[in-house]
Amino acid sequence: MFNNTQQGANMLQTILRLPAVKSESGYSRSTIYLRITQGLWPKPVSLGTRAVGWPAHEVGALNAARIAGKTDEEIRALVAKLEAARKAAI
Repeated sequence: MFNNTQQGANMLQTILRLPAVKSESGYSRSTIYLRITQGLWPKPVSLGTRAVGWPAHEVGALNAARIAGKTDEEIRALVAKLEAARKAAI
């Protein structure tokens, strides 16, 4: 797990690597990448040349949406919102 502190908001942002994401979501690696291509899972954040991860709050939001019974279209809208928020956070 990789921790990164955002300066302005004093928020702790945790980045989950693939094994943690698999554990949290219950999805396999191939299902996670399939869902990315379907727009049902956010793209990973680059951590280096050969390392990626996902913000923990995004994984939690997607899990909560699935538990709440959101449709695939609602999940796609959530994914778009989460990815847009990444760009706005800079």
